Amino acid sequence: MKQTILKKLDKQLADSQKELQVDIPEALKIAREHGDLSENAEYKAAKERQTFLQARISLLQKRISDVTSLDLDRIPKDRSGLGSTLLLNDLDTGEGKKYRLVFPEDVDPDVGKISAASPIGRALMGKQEGDEIVIPLPDQKVEYEVIRVTTIHDDSGEDEE
Repeated sequence: MKQTILKKLDKQLADSQKELQVDIPEALKIAREHGDLSENAEYKAAKERQTFLQARISLLQKRISDVTSLDLDRIPKDRSGLGSTLLLNDLDTGEGKKYRLVFPEDVDPDVGKISAASPIGRALMGKQEGDEIVIPLPDQKVEYEVIRVTTIHDDSGEDEE
């Protein structure tokens, strides 16, 4: 899980650095050739993109550092945490629901991958089998019972892509 995120972040960082170091200087050179820079939309757009990429690179470097320093051994083994998959039962309808708590870069709500920092993710953190959870949704509150928790420590990685 951690390695997958690091690969994604490293690729985004490399792509951003290439654009900043290769593509932007080329775009600025072409824009300068058009003459007066004070009213040159291409030049202005390239400079704005350059500023955006510098900020993005800084952000990606910090995120990579944060993920690298994350100690997976500190994630609980007996209750839900980052990387856990929770099988829930809706107490009103009896319908089952499955969520996996993932890094923000890996979020895909359509397949139940949610950020541990999201409202639903926060409600699911630290839960054990048998716990009841109330998840506040915009138009209602849904009550679930935790049927099964599979932590990152006992997960075989079957949900990984």
